Amino acid sequence: MTSIASTTAPAAEPVANARDLALAHYAARGVLEHVLARHGITFQQQVALRSALTAETPQTPDDLVARVRDSLKADPAGIRATLDELLARQLLDTDGPYLRPTDAGRELIAAVGAETAPVSARIWGGIPAADLTAAGRVLALVTERANAELAALTG
Repeated sequence: MTSIASTTAPAAEPVANARDLALAHYAARGVLEHVLARHGITFQQQVALRSALTAETPQTPDDLVARVRDSLKADPAGIRATLDELLARQLLDTDGPYLRPTDAGRELIAAVGAETAPVSARIWGGIPAADLTAAGRVLALVTERANAELAALTG
């Protein structure tokens, strides 16, 4: 008598698709949002604050709206409301026509980064470099194509 294991065909490796990409995104985002909630900040606030913090040049409100919209594809009015929230919480401050992160904003982003670093290491750890390279190429291509499709739909 043959065992089930010997008659079962080897499992095929999964082929990535849009649903898998979305599930991975939302799983990782769920982890981040859990951390952000402990710090009293939303995902969009964190993206806007990080955009201000990592910009190579000072950013006007319009610059930050454009950067966040490029990342999140969010409504500009909602992004402006997010910037107002960050200003009200003194995580951003005005400097003439520019918005700059305050010390409190920098500390918040650093604290979130420190808290998420070990989680990210557990999530990404052990994935072979070749797999990460291939995934990076595929994700860049998917992003490029999706951005083009969105531009065609909204342009």
